[in-house]
Amino acid sequence: MIYLVEDDDNIRKLVSYALEKEGYGVRGFAAPKEFWEGIKEEAPELVLLDIMLPGEDGLTILRRLRGSVETEQIPVIMLTAKGSEFDKVTGLDMGADDYVAKPFGTMELISRVRAVLRRFQSARAQKTYEVGNLYVDPERHIISVSGKSVLLSYKEYLLLLELLEAEGRVVGRDTLLAKVWGEYYAESRTLDVHIRKLRVKLGDAGRLIQTVKGIGYKLGGEGNE
Repeated sequence: MIYLVEDDDNIRKLVSYALEKEGYGVRGFAAPKEFWEGIKEEAPELVLLDIMLPGEDGLTILRRLRGSVETEQIPVIMLTAKGSEFDKVTGLDMGADDYVAKPFGTMELISRVRAVLRRFQSARAQKTYEVGNLYVDPERHIISVSGKSVLLSYKEYLLLLELLEAEGRVVGRDTLLAKVWGEYYAESRTLDVHIRKLRVKLGDAGRLIQTVKGIGYKLGGEGNE
């Protein structure tokens, strides 16, 4: 089920219709209050979230989603009429998985939805990993350090999986941005922010993530913090 939070009736109806034609289940919400009530009833597979909303703006909603254990891993695509780089970077740094600027074509939006859902689903069907005191079971979504459970945001989780899959090889910055944030985003500052947060959350295992200056990151081996 996809949740669409959009106060413009015409856009909400158009997007809902287009997604339903592609076989997706959709629930539309005109106001944040209705959306939060829907979240209590059923967690969606993905949220399409407008930034300019009455009462509570989309960035505040995103912050609340990422701040809760129950909702922090739900993929979110921001819908925004704002075109400034600040808004794009702010939303993505806060944990949005992609953004679509208005006006947008329905086929473009559907393509973005498919890409985000594909990344999310593929991240869940992986083998288990053990590196030092770090253990990750993607299928059961278990991350632990020295046997203690660790909670990661969706983006932090995807970053960790990409580094684990490389099996000690260096993963370039551009590669991480493309695989974790998708082909529509090339802002590198957010990568460093998420790596720092990931290291902190992993505690002792955070030192396994090594910086290879001018190239990217790797997990395990020798490198620079």
